[in-house]
Amino acid sequence: MDFEKALARHVRGIPRSGIRDFFDVVQNVPDVVSLGIGEPGFVTPWRIREAAIYALERGRTGYTSNLGLLRLREAVAGYLERTFGLAYDPTREILVTVGVSEGMDIALRAILNPGDEVLYHEPCYVSYHPGVALAHGTPVAVPATSETQFAPRVEEFANRVTPRTRAILLNFPTNPTGGTVDAAWLKAMAALAVKHDLLVLTDEIYAELTYEGRHLSIAALPGMRDRTLFFHGFSKAWAMTGFRLGYVCAPPPIVEAMMRVHQYSMLCAPILSQEAAVEAVKNGDADVERMRDEYRLRRNYLVSELRGMGLDCHLPRGAFYAFPSIRSTEKKSRDFALGLLKEQKVAVVPGDAFGASGEGHVRACFAAPMEDIEKAVERMKRFVGGKP
Repeated sequence: MDFEKALARHVRGIPRSGIRDFFDVVQNVPDVVSLGIGEPGFVTPWRIREAAIYALERGRTGYTSNLGLLRLREAVAGYLERTFGLAYDPTREILVTVGVSEGMDIALRAILNPGDEVLYHEPCYVSYHPGVALAHGTPVAVPATSETQFAPRVEEFANRVTPRTRAILLNFPTNPTGGTVDAAWLKAMAALAVKHDLLVLTDEIYAELTYEGRHLSIAALPGMRDRTLFFHGFSKAWAMTGFRLGYVCAPPPIVEAMMRVHQYSMLCAPILSQEAAVEAVKNGDADVERMRDEYRLRRNYLVSELRGMGLDCHLPRGAFYAFPSIRSTEKKSRDFALGLLKEQKVAVVPGDAFGASGEGHVRACFAAPMEDIEKAVERMKRFVGGKP
C-alpha cells in the first residue's frame, strides 16, 4: 500500500516536535543532566495528591459532564476572580479539557474555516504552528527578539493582518523565552483586535510563575472579554503535568462550539484529575508561592552563570526557562545542543525547535533541581570555554 497517499495532505506536512526529536537522541546518552523538559522540579503537593487518592477510595471513577465537574468549574471561577480579576459563569463559560493542549486544539477547530489565518509570536511553544495547520488554518509567525525582551512589537502584528486573519494567539509568560508584556502592550494589542474584529486566544498556563510585578490578562481589559478565549491549567504552577488537566474560558457560543468537538473526541477530562484540581485551586496558593520562590532563586543563579560564561541572556520575568544566545560560540543552535550533549552530557533544547526566530539560542529549564542546575552549569562552562 502507498502510505504516502493514505495520509491526509495536511498531516503529511506536520513536522515532529523539535523537543521530542532532540530527546530521542538524549535517551541514548547515559548519565545526562537535563535542563530540557519543561516540567516542574517538584512532586505534586501532597494535599492535591491526597484529594485524588480520597476520590479514588470513594469510588469516584465515572464520567463527568462534558463541561467538567461543576464543583471544579465553580472553584476555577472563584480562583480567576480573586487572582486575575476575571469573572466567568461556571455553568456556561468554562470548559474543562485534557490539558491546555486539548483546549487549544478544539478551540482552533471550533473557530477556523479552511484558510483562516492565525497570528502568533515566535519563538513559541512547539504546538501552535501545527495546531493551526491541523485545524486547516494558516499559521502566520510574528518574530520576537531578545532586544525587546522577547515581547513582539504590536506593529509587527498589525503589518501581518489581512482579510483572512481570524485570530491572534498569545502566550505570556512565554515558553521558551520567559518573556512577558506590560499593560501598555496589552492595551495596544487589544485595540488592534477590536479594530480588525479579531478573536484573541491567550495561553496563560504560566501566569502564576510571574517573578516581577503582577500578571495581567488581556481578557481583563475593557471590551476584550467577549472576543477572548482564556486558556489555563494545572501542569506548571501546581506541578500537575501527569494529571493532564486544563480549562478554557470564553463567551457561551464559543464554549458551546468547543464542547461539541470535545464531546466527540475526549468526552470529558479524567474525574480523578478534576477532583485533585478542586483542591489545587481552593487550597493550593501557598504551594504555588513556595515553588515560585524557589524557581526565582534558580532563575537568578542560572542567568548569572550563563552571563558569566559569556552567553548573553535576558532575565526571564515569567515561566521557568532561560533562553540564552549562543551566537558568541559561532555555532548553530542544534550543533551547540548536540555538542553539549555529546561532550558534557548536558541536555538543553535547540532554539530552532521553537521556530525560525529561535535560532541562535537554546532553552534551559530552571525548574530542574538546584543540584542538577549547578552540575549543568559547571559542565557548560567547560564546553563554552573549550575545555575537555
